[in-house]
Formats: sequence, C-alpha cells, structure tokens
Amino acid sequence: MARRRYAVVGTGSRAQRHVHAIAVEHADTCELVALCDVNRTRMNVHNERLAEPVPTYDAADFLGMLDEQRVDVVVVTTVDRHHDAYIVAALDAGRDVVTEKPMTTDVPSARKILDAVHRNDGNVTVTFNYRYNPIHEKVRALLADGAVGEIGSVHFEWLLDTRHGADYFRRWHRDKANSGGLMVHKATHHFDLLNWWVGSVPETVYAHGRLFFYGEENGKRHGYTHDKRFDIDLEQDDWLKKLYVDARHEDGYRRDQNPFEPGVSIEDDMSVLVRYASGANLTYHLTAYSPWEGYRLMVNGSKGRLELEVVENSWVSGQDLSVDAGREQGWAKLSVQRLFEQRVDVPVEYDRAGHGGADRRMVDALYGPTGQEDPLGRKATHRDGVLSLLTGFAAGRSVETGRPVRVAELLDLP
Repeated sequence: MARRRYAVVGTGSRAQRHVHAIAVEHADTCELVALCDVNRTRMNVHNERLAEPVPTYDAADFLGMLDEQRVDVVVVTTVDRHHDAYIVAALDAGRDVVTEKPMTTDVPSARKILDAVHRNDGNVTVTFNYRYNPIHEKVRALLADGAVGEIGSVHFEWLLDTRHGADYFRRWHRDKANSGGLMVHKATHHFDLLNWWVGSVPETVYAHGRLFFYGEENGKRHGYTHDKRFDIDLEQDDWLKKLYVDARHEDGYRRDQNPFEPGVSIEDDMSVLVRYASGANLTYHLTAYSPWEGYRLMVNGSKGRLELEVVENSWVSGQDLSVDAGREQGWAKLSVQRLFEQRVDVPVEYDRAGHGGADRRMVDALYGPTGQEDPLGRKATHRDGVLSLLTGFAAGRSVETGRPVRVAELLDLP
C-alpha cells in the first residue's frame, strides 16, 4: 500500500510533534515530502533533525508545493489566525487536512472552513490531543456508561501556573488578533472535552473575563514589571535557540517577551456559564496565573457524582528559566459516588509524558495504520472543531456585550 504524502505548513516548535511522527515513527505508512513557512531558518532547523531532509517552500509557494510534491495531506501548525487560509486552500486543491487546535479564531473564518468542507466533500481532522489522555478516556467511558445517570450539571476549573500560563503572554498568543485569546486558543481544548464528555452541544453562553495579572499596567500594580522569576532563557535549550533566537533575523519574532510589557490584549481570568442542548449546565473557570497547574472536574447526575482532580505541576520555583521547568510532576484522582452509596475510587495512572501520554497516542492514531478502532470517538472532525470554538466565540461576545449569547446567533450548525 502506498504511503500517504504529507506537507507541514508552519514550522515552530509545535510542528516537531507531527514532523517526527510522520518522518520517523510512522515512516511505514507516511512520507514527509515538504515543509512550508515564512521563515527559512526554522525550516532548515527541522530538516537538520531528519535523516533525509525534505524540500522547503516559502508560504507564497504553498499551492505550487501541493502539486509539485503531490501532497495528499496538509498538516497546519501555523499561527492560529492563518489556519483558515491554509485549510481552505488545501481543501479546494482536493487535499485532506490535519490542523492544530484551535481550527480557527473567529466566526467568519469558521464559516469559510465549513463552506470549503461542504463544496469539496473534504476531510479535516483537528488535533485535540486531550481526548487521547487515558484518564480523559476513562471519564468518557464512565459517563457514556451511565456512571452518574443523566448529566445535570458540570463544574470545570483549569489552572495554568506562572510558568506555563505566562508563556502565552510571552509569545504571539498575547495578541488576540493572532490567537482569539485564551477563551479560544486554550479553552477550545476544554470545551471540546466537555462536549465529548457531556455528549451534547452548547446552546447559550454567558461569560466574564478580564486581564487581571499580566500586561503592563498589572505588572506595575502587582510589582512584577521586572521580576526575573517570569523570565525564560531560550539559550538553555539548543533546539529552541536554533528555532527562535537564531531565526529572529528573518522575521523579528521574539519567543521570550516579558509578559508585563505593552502589547497584551488577551484575558488571563475567565468565567463561563454554558447551557447545553441536553439541558445540562456548565460552570467553567480558567486562571492563567496560578501557583500550581492542573484541573478539577465535577459532574453531577441523576444517579450520582463523578470527581476528577489532576495536578500536572505542583509548584513553580521561579529559579529554573528553562521553558519546561518543573513540567509533568503530578498525580491524578478519579472517583464516582452513586446516590446512597460510598465513594468508589477509580484506578488511574498518571503518565508524565506529553499531556498525560496523550501526544504519543494521538499521533499513533493519526499517522498509524488506517482502520484503527475508535470506540470512544476520539478522532475530531471539522464539526467537533467548530463546536469547541462556538463556546469560546460566544463567551467572547458575552464579555463584550455583558449579555448571554445564543450560539445559533453566531453560527447555526445543523
């Protein structure tokens, strides 16, 4: 059977997960045939890691690359605001697409993607790696099997520590025009999990959000403007140094901006209320400046309650300036308590690999042999991508207007 031919557009650090999976881990079923970016240095850095370097193309030559290299699948790992342009162009050229989350950053772009899928009968896969976390799979299976009965309400709290959380305020994500803000870029992960777990779609959303901790004015107010504990040192990591410091001369991009410098236009503290079509209610909170990192999930149902607590990183010292300082040092607890019964702890094993072991499992599913069983429906389509975004889009509109927003008013997805 012929190997599928892949091209990766956007060659920042996120692209490496896909490049390695295609070119090395699954070279028996996949073939990496091209890299595409606006920055030639970064493409060359990726090629240095490959036993057989592949052709590189400027972003302006994207369509020509598709034909010249006979590309079957385009993997989109660019800055978020450019996702829709490459997804639509690839679909119109008759190619399949694998895209990093979020699928796009605003409602008009989402419409463009949906239209392109429909007119081309196209195939778009969104890389929601958290669906592949074994603990999240366990939650999905328990809820689908009726462990708590009909779901009445859900509370989901996500905490980003001052190492990981600050990173969104150092990079291009800090500009809402690039990322849609954390309600879109980060929370799309969480809203997708919730749609998947609850087994329904968002109907009405009400939200509050603000920039409380990061940014120039907050840095002055809280006394963090020149606090070295929020710095990172890209020189400590040879890979990141080559990818960003040594490539800076081409586009001027700084991967290590001060999160308390001017230019931050995204929120760092967000509260969301969601009413699902099933009737279930959600309370959600995202904090991007916590002393520890992890999340808590509580699901209340007609038969009982499920609780999940995951600590991904218990604290931040502020002394180690490497990008991934102290990451993946955590644990997890999962329990179910039926009405009129004692709590039962559900055995789970916390995997310290990327995203709780989800990254490895996801790329195996994406790039491994076709026809793999997927009883939990982990593989996310363009529809899943849009549904995850609609909660964030509606939340953003609600923050702007101060009113609840019906999702169908933004985009009526059958």
